[in-house]
Amino acid sequence: MAERLERWLPLFEIFLNSAAPESDASVWFDNHHHSTSAFLSLLLSAAPSSRSPPPILLQTVPPALQSRILSFLAVHHRCFPRACLRSLAAHFLDSSPFTTGSDFWARKAADHLLGAVSSSAPPVACGHTLDHLHRGTNENDVGLYALPQWLKDPVFAADPLLPWLPLPAGSLPRSNDRYFAAEPQAMELVALQDDEPATYSPPPPPPPPPPPVLDPQIIERTSVLKAELLASEAAPKAILLAKDIRQLCLDSGTGSQLMVLGLIQPWEADDEMASVLLYNLSGEHGLGFVGWHAHVLCSLVLPKLLTLQKPASRVLLSATTRFCQLHPVAAVEALLLPLALRKGGLNVVLCDALARVIRECLHPVHVSAFCQRLLCGNAGDRRPVCLPCHEELLSDELVWTESLFTLFNHVLNHNVCLTPDTADQLVSVIDEKAHKFSKSLKFGNFMLCFVSKCARASSLHKVSLERAALRTETFVTKSILSKLSFSGEDSQTAGCLQLLNHRLCNHAEYPLQRPLSHIVVASI
Repeated sequence: MAERLERWLPLFEIFLNSAAPESDASVWFDNHHHSTSAFLSLLLSAAPSSRSPPPILLQTVPPALQSRILSFLAVHHRCFPRACLRSLAAHFLDSSPFTTGSDFWARKAADHLLGAVSSSAPPVACGHTLDHLHRGTNENDVGLYALPQWLKDPVFAADPLLPWLPLPAGSLPRSNDRYFAAEPQAMELVALQDDEPATYSPPPPPPPPPPPVLDPQIIERTSVLKAELLASEAAPKAILLAKDIRQLCLDSGTGSQLMVLGLIQPWEADDEMASVLLYNLSGEHGLGFVGWHAHVLCSLVLPKLLTLQKPASRVLLSATTRFCQLHPVAAVEALLLPLALRKGGLNVVLCDALARVIRECLHPVHVSAFCQRLLCGNAGDRRPVCLPCHEELLSDELVWTESLFTLFNHVLNHNVCLTPDTADQLVSVIDEKAHKFSKSLKFGNFMLCFVSKCARASSLHKVSLERAALRTETFVTKSILSKLSFSGEDSQTAGCLQLLNHRLCNHAEYPLQRPLSHIVVASI
């Protein structure tokens, strides 16, 4: 394994560090003339592991590297053996039916790869392809610029049927009218299995794993810590309790931290104590395993916000925003996703709190990924981090309220670039919910913001958006229809007019009393 991996290390460095890994990796293949089958064989090879069956090598690299490799294979899928690509994508998806936030984009890339190669031969069993690759890598060596196998041997055969075709005359079956008369069914059109597009149906969800069994001493210590936490009122005592909580989570073993935090119930402390605990359980004071900060957030802040009916205290919001600025991924996993999936839907105070987190703590890329997972992902993709005792407060589907539309209004005003599938899904929601929120000004403001910010979706779905706007009865309805009538090519003209108007207004020799767009519209 080490010898096979050594010659591919420069390629893995390109995937890790390059700003354009697809093009750079293609150039690397062109310069080194390495076999593409050998690269796929390496990705599909079994990695050393105690698990049964062992994972393939692709599953052992970081999720970001998985996503880049799979994206490269999807872009250049015509240069690789199609059956091997299909087996790699199907094996990757079958081995991890549910995702976390870290491997969401890797699964999206695997779905894209499977879709790119789904128009040819039907899927091959992963195990069969693995064995076939290990046995026949050198025999069926296909390079980036190598001829197909059917062109290698017959191209020099003698007596071709046609001089421009690499097809010998002797390889063709001889047929006559009598044959077809005897076999009338031979004239029927036959749908070949190779022409059937492949479809990937995810396996049924596995049963949830049994909860870990805690040692009786651990349970006793959690009861003591819970009593001390409820009785303490001073910050120094909270610092000592945070240290004891960290130590108890370490002593409980791997996978038991959420259960320990659920038994301690740190969310029962007041907001000032919670802010001290939040600081002392994160950063350099926190534990080093992946997901710890999301565990802290879902056990201290999330339970307080799930049942929030009045504005949160300034102490709690300030501590939460400081925490989310340091750990934006944990904020998405353990705060934004579960609150958006709240069983009763978002209310006004929760919308204000989430809008502040989005505005002050998250990069627009994080917000765009959150919106895509929320609107386009399946139940496994948007599964939030939550304590087991609070799962009953969450719903599997989004509950659309006025406050949720207001939250997306804040997202669009935050200059977040929504992905095309997210924008298309929002158009479907607008068309579906327009009658229910026909007199809602918040829904109307969101729709006006959407048609103003998402020009592509507005031009593609102009008919659906106009139909939805005509079902509303607010004073922004006319503004929405006016924006939609000015979409598509008219919106490009408007952009040019605005740019020209800006340049002329700033030019000292040509001052304008009225904007140029008003003059053009007036002339029309």
